[in-house]
Amino acid sequence: MDSNSQTEINENSYQVPGFIRNSSSRRSISSIQSKTSGGHSIREVSFGELGSKPIRHGSRGADSEGFSASYKEINDDDARLIYINDPERTNEKFEFAGNSIRTGKYSVLTFLPRNLFEQFHRVAYIYFLVIAILNQLPQLAVFGRGASILPLAFVLLVTAIKDAYEDYRRHRSDKIENSRLAWVLVNEQFQQIRWKEIRVGEIIKVSANETLPCDMVLLSTSETTGVAYVQTTNLDGESNLKTRYAKQETQMKNPENEKISGLIKCEKPNRNIYGFQANMDIDGKRVSLGPSNIILRGCELKNTEWAIGVAVFAGRETKAMLNNSGAPSKRSQLETRMNREIIFLSIFLVALCVIISVCHGVWLRNHKDELDLMQFYRKKDYSESDVEKL
Repeated sequence: MDSNSQTEINENSYQVPGFIRNSSSRRSISSIQSKTSGGHSIREVSFGELGSKPIRHGSRGADSEGFSASYKEINDDDARLIYINDPERTNEKFEFAGNSIRTGKYSVLTFLPRNLFEQFHRVAYIYFLVIAILNQLPQLAVFGRGASILPLAFVLLVTAIKDAYEDYRRHRSDKIENSRLAWVLVNEQFQQIRWKEIRVGEIIKVSANETLPCDMVLLSTSETTGVAYVQTTNLDGESNLKTRYAKQETQMKNPENEKISGLIKCEKPNRNIYGFQANMDIDGKRVSLGPSNIILRGCELKNTEWAIGVAVFAGRETKAMLNNSGAPSKRSQLETRMNREIIFLSIFLVALCVIISVCHGVWLRNHKDELDLMQFYRKKDYSESDVEKL
């Protein structure tokens, strides 16, 4: 570059895409910094009058920043220690949760109280229950005692039968899910065991188009690059495939031919399906693990012949189950409005009864001398005197 062109560049501002320099609006460059760290150069350019964020030019991108973030040391208090291919040692001290899941709301013992508690969230049921209780008193009874209880009891019974059937279907679905088979490394050979028997620390092999039985860290895949493609429709509803990677330190290892051992130090179970922080010690090396190295329960393996991983979260501690809030209680807008109207009606009735009672008490006090002869309030019995006169 000659001196004339260099002088021209110094006198004029840099041409940045999206901005055009003219004579009426001069945009000055406030700072130009050059940094060199580990062979990577970074240059920051900020525009003072525009207030825009600094523009970074360099070879260090999001991947390298994510790598440095995932290599953070995890505190021992917040750490979860998992011994690869050694579930006995892993669960001996920490007693991690099994892989069995339960999504049902009720059990045989808790069905009646919990179901009644759920049903009496409807204020209308409480209102009719109070009316039925008051109708059992002879002084306040308006109609038959049974007639006041039977309608409410019938509605409660029908609703309880419906809820029991729905919960039965949930338990049946859980039983089918827990009884599915997965290939687990047992005695240096992959054997099929039920999902509910999988333990944290065991090595699992998943074939194409199969669903992941638990959250596991990838060790190796059928691809030489260690990549695996998964579909996360059951987690976030996205149908596009996502890539997960196995570390090169474990990609070339075959669990059936050579024993794999190591220690994974990861974070405790949490609901964040897009985050994962862990370190893996294997063959005397410490390898950092991030969200791209873990496959979550409920994902499906696609376009990959097989993938091998170690279980880190199982059962109710998986991210999918932690994000499952259980069977929801169905509440329609009409029911919510009806509850509000019945509350207003009940308050109005109570206030009306209180006002009438107070006014009636004041009236009785002012007319207590007239109650002896007044109809419905006669205190004296004149029948005997009348009989004597006859």
